[in-house]
Amino acid sequence: MPAHRPSLVPLPTQLSYRPGHFTIEPGTTVRVSPGAEPAAALLRTLLAPATGLPLAASTDGSFVLALDPQLNGLGEEGYGLTVAQDAVLLRAAHLTGLLRGIQTVRQLLPAKALWGTAQPGVAWRVPCVEITDVPRHPWRGFMLDVARHFQPVSQVRRYVDLLALHKLNVLHLHLTDDQGWRMPVAAYPRLTEVGGRRAESMVGPAGSTVFDGIPHEGAYTRRELTDLVAYAVERGVTVVPETEMPGHSRAALAAYPELGTVPGRRLDVWTRWGVCENVLGVHEEVFAFCRAVLDEVCDVFPSSHVHIGGDECPTTEWAASPAARARAAAEGLADTAALRGWFLGRVGEFLTERGRVPTAWAENGEGLPPDFTVMTWRDPEHTRIALKRGHTVISAQHRASYLDYAQSCSPDEPQGQPGAVVDLRAVHDHELPDDSDTAGRLLGTQAHLWTEFAPTAAHVDRLVFPRLCAHADRAWHGSPSWPGFRERLTAHATRLAALGVRHGPLEPHLPVPHRSGKELS
Repeated sequence: MPAHRPSLVPLPTQLSYRPGHFTIEPGTTVRVSPGAEPAAALLRTLLAPATGLPLAASTDGSFVLALDPQLNGLGEEGYGLTVAQDAVLLRAAHLTGLLRGIQTVRQLLPAKALWGTAQPGVAWRVPCVEITDVPRHPWRGFMLDVARHFQPVSQVRRYVDLLALHKLNVLHLHLTDDQGWRMPVAAYPRLTEVGGRRAESMVGPAGSTVFDGIPHEGAYTRRELTDLVAYAVERGVTVVPETEMPGHSRAALAAYPELGTVPGRRLDVWTRWGVCENVLGVHEEVFAFCRAVLDEVCDVFPSSHVHIGGDECPTTEWAASPAARARAAAEGLADTAALRGWFLGRVGEFLTERGRVPTAWAENGEGLPPDFTVMTWRDPEHTRIALKRGHTVISAQHRASYLDYAQSCSPDEPQGQPGAVVDLRAVHDHELPDDSDTAGRLLGTQAHLWTEFAPTAAHVDRLVFPRLCAHADRAWHGSPSWPGFRERLTAHATRLAALGVRHGPLEPHLPVPHRSGKELS
C-alpha cells in the first residue's frame, strides 16, 4: 500500500483517498462547535506530546470539529471525516462519534504522532480522504483480568488508550476471583487487606501449585477507580466492573469466613488456577454483603451494565450444607443446584432496582432471569440459544476471543492456557450469529485476557496483541477481508511500536523479530 495511504485498523466502513494532504502546523487552529469541546481537548492531549502543536481554538480554524444532531444515520458512534488540502472537517451526531474520528486522524498521521515524547522534524501530514464510518456492533469490548494477577492502574489506563485507538468501547474489569479481590468496599475492608494478598504460585500447568514463597498482592483505591472511569469517559470507553458471585469467591471467604457454607472454617486466598469448590452461602448475611459490594460498585462505576460473574459455581458445598438444603426447601426449589439461579435472581433484582443491567456469564442463558444480559462463551450455538430465550447477548466465544490461549505453535510461544491454538486468523474470521429471527438482541462481542499466565505487562501485551487488532477490525467493520487485514496490520505494527506494545508475532508461524518470547518466562 502506498506510503501516503496509511493502513487503518479497524477498517472504516467507507473510505476513499484523494490526491494531496493537509499539514497540521504550529499555526493550525481548531474551530469547535458547541458541545464538541471535550473532543478538542482530547485531540490536543493526544497530539501534543509528539508534535508540540498547540491546536488553539479559533472561530475560523481550518480543523473543524462539528456536532450536528441532524446526522442521524451516523448513530451514537459514527462520524464523517473529510480531509482536503486546506481544511479538515470531522462531523458527528454525538460527541462519541467525534472521539472515534479523532482516533482515525491519529492513524492517518505519521506513526511518530503516537510517541509520548517530542518528535522534531516531522511533517505532520494527513492524506486527503473521505470517510463515513459507523460501527457494526454497539458493544465492542475487551476484558482484563486483574484478579489473578494484579495490574497497576497505570497499566489499566494504558489499555484504555489502546482500546480507544482501536475503537473498542468497553473495558470489562474482572476485579475479583478466588485468587484475589481488588475492589475496595468500605464496609468490608478485609476484602482487600486479606483477600487482595495471596502466597504466590509460579505459572504452571492448569490446576497445579508451585510456590515461590513471594506473596502476590494488590488492590485499587476508590480514587484510582473513579479517576480511571473519568479517564476512560474522556476517550469514549466505558469501564464495566465484574465482582464474582456466588462462585469464584474464595478470596472473599478468606477475608470473611462467615459468608461461607461451613461455620467456623478458615480458608486462605486460593493459590491454584481453575474452578474452586468454595462458594458463598445462601443465608441473609451473604445478601447483605452482596448489596454492600454492589452499592459500592454502582457508586464507582456509572456503566449501565454491572457484571456479577455467575457461572462455574459448584454446588457440592450447598448440597452438603443443612442451611443451604433448608433454604432450597423454603424457597420451593427442586434441589440445592437450583440455588444458583435463585441467588442470581435476588442479586439481579437489586441491580435492576438501582437502574443497572445485571450481566453474567452463561453457556446458553439457562437459569438466568430474562432481564440479564448474557455473555455466552463456550460454544457458538449457545449464543443462538440465548438469543432465542430472549436475552440480550454479548458473544464471547472462547475459541475466538480468549487471548490467554497460545497464538501459535512456535517453540518460542510463551506458556498459555492449555488447549488448541487461537491464532490471529481464528480471531479475525469469527462471525457473529444473526439475531433477526430471535426474540433476543445481539449487543456485540468481546475479547478476553485471563491472567493466570500473564503476570507482567510484557506478558499481557504479547498475549493481547496483535490479536486484539483482529478483534477490533471484525467488531467495528463487520466483514473486512483477511488478506486486507494482514496487509494493514503490517503497517499498523509501526503504531504499536510507537506505543511500546510488545506484541506477539504478526505472522503466527514466525517468531517476533529480535525477540524469542523466552525473555517473558
